Amino acid sequence: MADVLPFQAEVKQLLDLVVHSLYSDREIFLRELISNGSDALDRARFLELSRSDLRAAEGEAAVRVWADKDHGTITISDVGIGLTREQAVDHLGTIAKSGTKAFAAALKEKGTPAGDTNLIGQFGVGFYSSFMVAHKVVVDSLSGEPGAEAIRWTSDGGGEFTIEPGTRTTRGTDVVLHVRSDCTEYLDDSRLREIVEKHSDFLSYPVFVGPVGSDERVNQTQALWTRNPREVTDDEYKGFYKHVAKDWQDPLAWVHITTEAPLEFQSVLFFPERRPFDLDHPEVKRGLRLYQRRVLVLDAADQFLPRYLRFVRGLVDAPEVQLNVSRELLQNTPVIGAIKKQLVKRVLRRLKELSREDEKGWLTFWENFGTTLKEGVAEDSENKDQLIPLLRFRSTAEAVEPPAPAEDAADAGKPTVPGKWRSLADYKIAMKDGQDTIWYLTGLDLGRMRANPQLERFKKKGWEVLLLSDPVDEWVAMNLNEFEGVPIKSVARGEFDDKNDDPIAEEARKQAEPFIGWLKDELSGQVGGVRASNRLTDSPAVLVDSEFGVTSNMERILRSARQDVPKAQRTLELNPEHALVRQLVGLHAAGVDDPEKLASAKPLARLLLDYAQLAEGHVDDAPGFAARLAALMSRSIVAGPAGPTASAS
Repeated sequence: MADVLPFQAEVKQLLDLVVHSLYSDREIFLRELISNGSDALDRARFLELSRSDLRAAEGEAAVRVWADKDHGTITISDVGIGLTREQAVDHLGTIAKSGTKAFAAALKEKGTPAGDTNLIGQFGVGFYSSFMVAHKVVVDSLSGEPGAEAIRWTSDGGGEFTIEPGTRTTRGTDVVLHVRSDCTEYLDDSRLREIVEKHSDFLSYPVFVGPVGSDERVNQTQALWTRNPREVTDDEYKGFYKHVAKDWQDPLAWVHITTEAPLEFQSVLFFPERRPFDLDHPEVKRGLRLYQRRVLVLDAADQFLPRYLRFVRGLVDAPEVQLNVSRELLQNTPVIGAIKKQLVKRVLRRLKELSREDEKGWLTFWENFGTTLKEGVAEDSENKDQLIPLLRFRSTAEAVEPPAPAEDAADAGKPTVPGKWRSLADYKIAMKDGQDTIWYLTGLDLGRMRANPQLERFKKKGWEVLLLSDPVDEWVAMNLNEFEGVPIKSVARGEFDDKNDDPIAEEARKQAEPFIGWLKDELSGQVGGVRASNRLTDSPAVLVDSEFGVTSNMERILRSARQDVPKAQRTLELNPEHALVRQLVGLHAAGVDDPEKLASAKPLARLLLDYAQLAEGHVDDAPGFAARLAALMSRSIVAGPAGPTASAS
């Protein structure tokens, strides 16, 4: 005889919340019901260790799922501990009355850690996700308790349910979902297999999908992270990576983490060999796969690693992490922060090992992910000291070699490592006598940077200059002040203090002072100042950033991102020993008492600023530059071989 019983108070409202608001994806219903079946198998296995009077199960300890298109039903079946009538009323008629949680509490009272049972459910609402896809749910169950009778629980998700004698003759539970008309996609076995592979692939029990009697096990992959790292082979790690990351290539390296106290979690993290094309796409959600007791609960949890490590693939199994009731959102707790700290520490340690042990592998990694990793220098002050030794830079010490041709078709398309990369440690070792600073130059074009006039004095001295050509390098440079006690400075900022005892050079500087003062007035508003240069040896002029404030390269980067930034204040430096500057100095001196000659010197002097800008690849006043250049060419033709300045003077 069937008994009609009401749900607990306010169940109607709670069920409506579960069905329409709690879960963001309907397919979660299968994860929850398979997890419940796994829990029932765990409870049976544990109780069988201490009790001999339990009703025995028939068949393999597994969870079976099958769809019946003719009747529009999905069945999830297990041979676990089953339900008595009282348990069905108590646990299926009460929202948030979790049998799993109660069982874990009982184990704790007996001194058995709940973690030892691999229990999954913690909230008691997972069962009710059934109503997202079913207009009626039937539960047929037979408890393993001696003398228990089979029961059938039925509900349409309204305000009541019925309990009546069941027909099941073997221990376990069948949950039968009568599928809604708008959810018939789940009546396809291939769709069910897809969900199992995604969410329940690593359950410790087999999950079979297909018609009754089918032996098609879906969850084929072992939860490798639960094993002792010393017992896992390289081939197993590589195969596991390909399965989890859906990547056909082997990973470059990996790190396997297992902790038990004071915080329990397991993790396997991989460094891909090739940079994903969408690594920097902001709309792509990245993060680790979060499992709890082998069950996937979040596909991309980005709370466990900082953004500069977004290239890391893998998973973390963290049973102590607090989730919201639907298990789809992480709660921001100290546990997450503690796990994140440990993961970052281990990742950086593994990267350090890779950089020391496998130079070729490290450079392959750096070619693909160096730009991303460098973001951490600016973003992660806590780990900056661990990141700095990992950095690699191009420099003036080595010319860029052409990439080697692929030896065969299999190598075609693989990243090559042209030229040589330099670490700060490499640079420090190679510093010349008398050099007390690590020098760098930022820009966006390596070829143009190598030809930059700002490097002339450094090249003459044989001093190496690091070339920072990624946009992120501007932020990196702002956070690199010294390395192992050696200051780090830009060759393009401030005045280069290089004493020159050459009396001829000193005399040229003195003679240029009046011209420099006059040119400063002429270029007022266009440059922040004009001075004699210690940087230049071959070029007549160069533009230099101020010691403080926004650099010109940073200004270009921000403006390209459509950000409004103040114009960088730059100083025009002149080379007093250059023939062109000497002639302009003479022309200016001759024009002190001759306004006409002084007027003729102005466009020529303005060409020094044009030259400095052109050397950087741009000219602010292109029409004016074209007019001044045309005038100079005309004057040169009129003047003949003697040259325009000779004619003008």
